[in-house]
Amino acid sequence: MKKLAALLLFCCALAGCVTKPAAPPRLALPPAPPSGEPAGTTGLHEADLRAMFGMPALVRHDGNGQIWRFDAPNCKAFFFLYSRDGATAVWHVETAPRGASMAADENCLNALRARVAQRPVS
Repeated sequence: MKKLAALLLFCCALAGCVTKPAAPPRLALPPAPPSGEPAGTTGLHEADLRAMFGMPALVRHDGNGQIWRFDAPNCKAFFFLYSRDGATAVWHVETAPRGASMAADENCLNALRARVAQRPVS
């Protein structure tokens, strides 16, 4: 019995030596993208978006919203579409890398448009 009590006392003492894990470092959120949308993009419907930029590389569905991603050699464009009253349309556009004065870089969007214009019509 004495050995069991000594072992229990030893375990309790050892447990007291355990240090608490360090708190995870706090990470700062990145700055919000600049406000504003590129001219002629908000309100585009799905067919208009395909005609202007081609087929998206990725389409993600989240509830009544969608994200369409288009890839150019040096950038990616993300179109955020939402359904309202049965119509799905673009509400926001961002590119990676971001534009200087808004969340979407016009040079990226122009590269995507040019890529579609160069494709032969079959």
